[in-house]
Order: sequence, then C-alpha cells, then structure tokens
Amino acid sequence: MPDALSSRATIPTPRGERLADETVALRAAKVPVGGTEGYPELARAAQPPVGDGGLPPHWRPETAAVRVAVPRTPYGENAEALFLTSGFVQPSAEAAAARFAGDEEGYTYARYGNPTTSSFEQRLAALEGTEAAIATSSGMAAILMLCLGLLKAGDHVVCSQSMFGATIRLIGTDLAKFGVASTFVPQTDVDAWRVAIRPTTRLLLAETPTNPLTEVCDIAALADIAHHAGALLAVDNCFATPALQRPVAFGADIVVHSGTKFLDGQGRVMAGALCAKQALVQETFLPVLRSAGMTLAPFNAWVVLKGLETLHLRLQAQSATALRLAHWLQAHPAVARVFYPGLSSHPQHALAMRQQSGCGGAIVAFEVRADGPEHGRARAFAVLDALRTLSLSTNLGDTKTLCSHPASTSHGRLTEAQRQAAGISQGLIRVSVGLEHIDDITADLARGLDALT
Repeated sequence: MPDALSSRATIPTPRGERLADETVALRAAKVPVGGTEGYPELARAAQPPVGDGGLPPHWRPETAAVRVAVPRTPYGENAEALFLTSGFVQPSAEAAAARFAGDEEGYTYARYGNPTTSSFEQRLAALEGTEAAIATSSGMAAILMLCLGLLKAGDHVVCSQSMFGATIRLIGTDLAKFGVASTFVPQTDVDAWRVAIRPTTRLLLAETPTNPLTEVCDIAALADIAHHAGALLAVDNCFATPALQRPVAFGADIVVHSGTKFLDGQGRVMAGALCAKQALVQETFLPVLRSAGMTLAPFNAWVVLKGLETLHLRLQAQSATALRLAHWLQAHPAVARVFYPGLSSHPQHALAMRQQSGCGGAIVAFEVRADGPEHGRARAFAVLDALRTLSLSTNLGDTKTLCSHPASTSHGRLTEAQRQAAGISQGLIRVSVGLEHIDDITADLARGLDALT
C-alpha cells in the first residue's frame, strides 16, 4: 500500500474517496481520524500504556519518572508526544454525547483534558504514590482548586502561618470574602493545630519544608488530627518533591505541587497539580477544572513531564551541594543564622531526615547580621547586588542557583505582623541551590558577605 505515514493526498481515505488539494491542506494528517483501521502498518506500531494504569511492582521511582505515560501513538515514538490541539475529533455523534456526559472515556476539549497532560498527571501520581493527579496552570491555581473543591461558606481551614505568602493571602483574605474562616498556627506546634480545630473545620493545609525558613511539620501527627476531626490534610510538597518525600506515606490525603519549581527543574514554564485518590480527583477537583479553567497548557505539561525524568538525580545533587553551602554559611562571620533541615542544628532535623529520605533538600536560607530591620534590609540587598554568577530571581528549583529577598518579594504583600509571625526578617536571604560547583557558589556569595565584615 502507499506510505501510510505520508500525506493523505497520496492515498485514498478509508471510505475510498480521494481528497481535493484544498481539503488536503486542511485535513492531511499522519494518523487517520478513524484510528488505525485500514492501515495495518500503523496498527502494528501501536503500543500499550507504559504503566497500564499503575506502577508495576518491580519498578523503582526512578524508573517511573521516565516510563509512566499514556499509550504511545501508532508511530511508536520513544519520547512522549506533544499534543497541541484545543479540540478532539469524535468517532460519532453518539460517542461525543457519551464522552461529554462522562459516560465514556475519551478526550473532547483541551480545557477538560489532553493526552500530554494526562501523561504528566499519571507520572506524578506514580511518583507520589497516589491513585490520581490533576494538573493546573500554576501552583497557586492548584491551591485555589483545592479550596474551591473542598470548601464552602461557613467552613473553616487550619493553615500553617509559615506558608508561602500568596497562599496566606488567598486563604486568609480572598477566601474570607466568601465566608470561609481560617486559623493560622505555628507550623511546628502540633498542639496549636489540635486546639485550632472547630466543628466546621474541613481542611488542614501545611507546607513542609516551608518557604523560606524550611520549617518541617510532623505529617503523621497532623494527619491524625485532621482525620479525628473528619477533615482532610493537604501537604504542599514543592520543596521536597516525591524524590525525597511522599506525604501520603505518612497519612496525608492530598499532595499539592507547584510544578514550576523542582518538577520542571529548569525554570521554563508554570505548572501545578493536586495528587489524591481517584474519587477525590474525579468527583471533587475535575468539576472545578472544567468550570474554572485553570487548565495546564499541553506544552507546559510536556516540559514538566520531561523534567520529571531527571528529578531524582537533580534533587540528590542539589541537596548535597546545599548541605555544603549551609555549613559554609554557618562559619561566615557576617551570617547570624542558617535555616536548613540537613543541619543538625535545625530544630526539626531528626524529623526531616525521617520524612525526607535522609536529605535536607535544595533550599537554604540565612540571615545577615544587622542592627534592626532597616539595617538588615540594606545589608541583605548589598549581598544580593554583589552577585555576579548566581541569579537574583524569586523562582526556585532551577538548575541555576537563585537568590532572593523574601520580605520584599514572595512575602512582600503580607503585613509586617504577618511577616513577623512567619519569621520573615528583613535580613533574610533565600538560596535555591542549583547544579553549579560549590566553590563557585560560595565565591559569589562571599563577594557580598565579606564586604559586610
């Protein structure tokens, strides 16, 4: 038969008609709309799902990070395909009606789902050890989906006061306008979480380690508190990622991700996700996605999907360098305090080692010595302005080392009282450790720090 992989202008359609040139320009495609029927070469090339709906018991997480995906197309591509389409052609009107009604599986419209996005969701769920995952356009979109899916007016949320600044504002200010109450408690005080519970509490939300002070919460203890109260525990796993920590293994119900950070790993795109049981994803979060449209773009999903393939290698290397940087900072006379779970001096060091596979992660924060807030801000700015190799950027999780001033950036929209409650001082600098050589990282930081002594 003619080359089934060439333009349909050279071959008849499965119905026997031939297409005019103008139609070919619009309709020529390598994979016929009707599937592989009538094209045996394509049918033979079709492959079953890599994971076939779940992680094979003999696969380690590192293998899942490169192998879990939706089925290959009939072309048998080795790298996962990128489906850039806003809509999907339906085999019949009856099938279209069934798919839109949710009675039959199949892609219909890109706001509801896309094969590339599904590959990312399946792979992340496999790594986190959950039944399912649902992707969003950003990490904050994932938290918004979490809240819109689980909460209504009159409900109550207990949240760590050390959460990311935008999360604190979303829950404490924006959701309050719609009648959702919230209580913010010290991240590491288990009793404070317990005391904050009300009859209307529906959700406990923690981030471990926190941004930027790397406070670690006892996931199992918070899970017990939540479940005793009939609530759910959601854990933001952005800093540790499933390469180091799997919150559901300690009792968490939902795992929150900003894929923009370590999951992508190279600072290219924005993405987010929630990982949970299949029923929770399908019945609670998917309806929010369909209505609110915080959909992850297929290209972004593909980028993060490929980023997951090197996640374990990156986190191990970055954590090792971060530990060396933390020790170096501890010894510098211009540094007042270092925040890093891998240090034995960290208040939750032992807990972090149990929950995070014996690694401290890739985020280090430190305070410069200063006499008061204004002096601390000026000295922190001086260190950042002296950088020549490292990047002054508010993102994190990149292969490039990134430095930022949380009080004026990520937590800049908080009130001074909220910043103080979260422990965010004006002299604080956050370092997201990349893959540069440790000597080059310390040399660049030394330029500014040495000038302060």
